[in-house]
This record gives sequence, structure tokens and C-alpha cells, in this order.
Amino acid sequence: MSNPTPKRILVTGGAGFIGSELSTQLAAQQHEVIVVDNLVNGKRANLAHLNPDQVRLAEVDIRNREALTTLIKGVDIVFHLACLGVRHSLHNPFDNHDVNATATLNLLDMARRADVPRFVYVSSSEVYGTARWAPMTEEHPTYPMTVYGGGKLAGECYTRAFWESYSYPTVVVRPFNSFGPRSHHEGDSGEVIPKFMLRSMIGKPMVIFGDGTQTRDFTFVSDTARGILLAGTTDGAIGKTFNVGQGREITINELAQTIAQVLDRPDAEIIHDDPRPGDVLRLYADSSQANTILGFTPTISLLEGLKKLHEWYVERGESVENLLAEERVHNWKVESST
Repeated sequence: MSNPTPKRILVTGGAGFIGSELSTQLAAQQHEVIVVDNLVNGKRANLAHLNPDQVRLAEVDIRNREALTTLIKGVDIVFHLACLGVRHSLHNPFDNHDVNATATLNLLDMARRADVPRFVYVSSSEVYGTARWAPMTEEHPTYPMTVYGGGKLAGECYTRAFWESYSYPTVVVRPFNSFGPRSHHEGDSGEVIPKFMLRSMIGKPMVIFGDGTQTRDFTFVSDTARGILLAGTTDGAIGKTFNVGQGREITINELAQTIAQVLDRPDAEIIHDDPRPGDVLRLYADSSQANTILGFTPTISLLEGLKKLHEWYVERGESVENLLAEERVHNWKVESST
């Protein structure tokens, strides 16, 4: 199948975990990519494998309206991924909302004024809160349990409002929990799979918050990014909201055991700590709308993805001890915790 006509595409948060994978897939289709990232969570190293003449990094905060107004000129699609994370929102709610909600409204306004043909807002399954039923369709009630979830939902509402009020072509994507190479283990961005895997690789205990019966729907990052890309290039997507998930539910207890299996560490230590504040207890995606309209189907299972992530850590050759020096166990607190 031939690649689509090359476009000029702006990806906010494009040096981050999912954003760098999206930028990689866009580059593979020969698009020109402008990455906007202030490198608070993103990393230059995440784009090092890409041709800088094709994928250009602008080290800019998305709240910088003057810089964005210039960068957005002549762009065909905006993929808006830049945000501050769920744990960050617990210790800095106002800054979190400013970046995740207010900056989204500003960016929508800039994109519309610049006549950008499509705006794709990347939200989060956190807007749902804990599942009332499962699997969760896009019609599931939204009841976020953190300021992060609230801010992402506000961004969604602004995005849909621009379609309803101005007929400006927008799409909302709700990824469920992504994992894979370049995922965050560090600071208040650290996520469960990389934290579990790195700890287990050097014999440190995997720390589960609460009783471990909470569930997630983990999706390999290349599948997540492909779903986001399809939302930006499929004609029937405009004005709609899409779940992008694997469609498989697993408890955190089972996840820890699976990682121990992948690492061939049957005696890996698993400990339980107090529950995290605002923790969602159940997430399980129904992505049938993305399948029907976008042609999205996940291709990499949790087990296969965990093996790929482990291989990536091994191939990097970087000291796991050094990586874990950046970890904060209780990463919703302001001060580092051991």
C-alpha cells in the first residue's frame, strides 16, 4: 500500500513517550514533522533516531502563544499530546490544569485561526474514572478522580465544542494505559510497567499500591500511536471520540506475576503499600468504534510487548541502577520517597 501524500504535521509533546513513537510513524510515512516539546517530560534522545531535517524539534512550552502562532502556520494536522501527568496533578493541580486544559483551548484557537485542516486531541482513559461497566465504550460516564483526569476532560470538551460551535474539524482520542520503549520510570511521570520491570531486573521488590486487584488495559505504544495517527488521517473520524486500547483487562497483581515470568524470576519479590490517592480501580477498553471507523486493531499482546520492552532495556546497555536512581516510589508526593 502506498503512503499518503506527505503533509506538514505538528506534534505537541512529540519528544515524549507516545509522542516520539507517533513522530516515528509519521516520519516513516514521509511526513514533515514539527515537534513542540519543552523537554520537561520529553527527551531529545527519544528523537535521536530520526532525521532532523524531517523531524524538527522546537523546544517550546505549549503555553507560549507567540512561538506557537509562528510554528502552526502552514500545518496540515495538529496532534496535541503535550500534558503534565496524573501524579503531577496530585501535588501541583493548578499548573497541571493550566497545561492540560487552558493551553488546549489556546491551541485550538490558534489552529482554527491558522486554518489547520484537522486537530487531534489526545486525551486519556483517566477521564472515565473507575468503570461502572466493562468493557467501556465512549458513551461510558466520565467521572475523573484526579485534577489530571478533570483537565483532560476539559480539553476534550473544548475540542468537541470547536467542532460543534465552529464546525472546526477535530477528533478526540482516549488511549488506555500505554507501555513500551521510551516509557517513563522516572519522577512523577513514572508508570507501573517500567517501574516493575526495572526493579525486578535487579532484584528489588515490585511495589503495588493497595491490594492489587485494580485493573488496567495495557496497550503497546506502537499500537497506541497507530490509533492516534489513524484518527488524524481517516475522513470519517471528524467530530468523534475514540477509545484506543488493547481490549484486555489485567489486575496489577497479575501484571507483577507476568513481569516476573517474562524476566524468568519466579521468586521476584512483590510487596503491597498503602493505596494511591485518586487511583482508578478498573479500566477496560471497548475500541470497537476505532475498529469500525479507523480500521484500528491492536497487534501486540501484553506478553509480547513486555518481552519487547525487556529487550529494549537490555539492548540499551544502560545501568538499571542508574535508571532507578531517577525513580520516586511515592511519586505523587512533592519530596522524593524511598
